[in-house]
Amino acid sequence: MANGNVKAGFEGAVKTPEGLSYKGVILQPVIDKCEGCARMMAFEDQNYCPSYPQPARKWALGVCNFATHAKVQVETQGKGKVNPLKASKRAAKGR
Repeated sequence: MANGNVKAGFEGAVKTPEGLSYKGVILQPVIDKCEGCARMMAFEDQNYCPSYPQPARKWALGVCNFATHAKVQVETQGKGKVNPLKASKRAAKGR
């Protein structure tokens, strides 16, 4: 029986002081950077990410790779690293 507060994905989840206990994993509430993500699911009065239990740590090093609302920007300005030996041969040829 599904409770009115629970989405189908969190059936059997229990709220604990540490977070939301779901299938033996403690889920932490989502952070403000997660707002707008399609993976986010509500349980009672808070939103949780079923893909990653600690959303704050996922965003610590940059963009979360599970985020459906954020795009990764690729740097296109630099050409990349050039081998110095090849560069000297090209310079000697006159390219």
